[in-house]
Amino acid sequence: MEDEIPELHPLRFKDLPLPITFDFFKFTQIILNMYAITTASAVIWNTMPWLEPYEFTQIQTKLCKIPIFPIAPIHKIASTPTSASSSLLQEDSTCLPWLDRQPPNSVIYVSLGSLAVSTQQELEEMAWGLADSRQPFLWVIRPGSIQGSDGVGSMPKGFQEKAGDRACIVQWAPQKEVLAHKAVGGFWSHCGWNSTLESLSEGVPMLCRPYLGDQTVNARYISCVWKVGLTLEDRLERNEVERAIRRVMVEEEGRKMREKAMDLKGRIEDSLREDGSSSSSLKQLVDFIKTLY
Repeated sequence: MEDEIPELHPLRFKDLPLPITFDFFKFTQIILNMYAITTASAVIWNTMPWLEPYEFTQIQTKLCKIPIFPIAPIHKIASTPTSASSSLLQEDSTCLPWLDRQPPNSVIYVSLGSLAVSTQQELEEMAWGLADSRQPFLWVIRPGSIQGSDGVGSMPKGFQEKAGDRACIVQWAPQKEVLAHKAVGGFWSHCGWNSTLESLSEGVPMLCRPYLGDQTVNARYISCVWKVGLTLEDRLERNEVERAIRRVMVEEEGRKMREKAMDLKGRIEDSLREDGSSSSSLKQLVDFIKTLY
């Protein structure tokens, strides 16, 4: 499982998104069907060619007769001062004043998405690892995200006293605003593609804890290709959690990750400028749609 797949470097067998279905034949058919899109007029792709150059070229080759429009990051293109939130849960903005009181790049933001479910033991290991790291942290504990408990009410004894004012815990956060905040220096994420792009767009390095689907693939790219994060694999243990947080937040390794992440942020901003790749693709998409009517 640790061996790399020669045709899919840098992915290992364990990184394949098999949890989509435990039927390997069915999974294979899903992949083949993706490349058999012959009835589509076009494909809109939430990525940038320079971010995944080899993969994008492969897809272009497979879908040679169908135009592809890479217009990522869509959340930046669709964002306006009056646009409604796309969040599925009620956002708690009380964390923003707390962030305002924290030093720059000092806070690790922890949010494992809208689907992941952790055990009580994992919650406790995360809690003590965060507290022992001595870093301020903003932790999203979604209702229903902890098996058999309400999450916040199941914190280990003594945790609140040890974490003190360094902790801010909410049920859901305005993620785009949080990642753009100057106090946030790291993002502990499940590595869904939307969260990944939101983090890269703000130059925030990542601590990866993938659960299912494409998340294991995204985490592998974050840590091994773009080198803007590291991955917590296998069983969570508080000492490893503490160590990983400090590697990302305060050590030289993390400083290099932040430099690379900021470089990607700059390239994403260039892509969104008038003559940038994403902006140009969006204009081409609009022109293409006009030809259909």
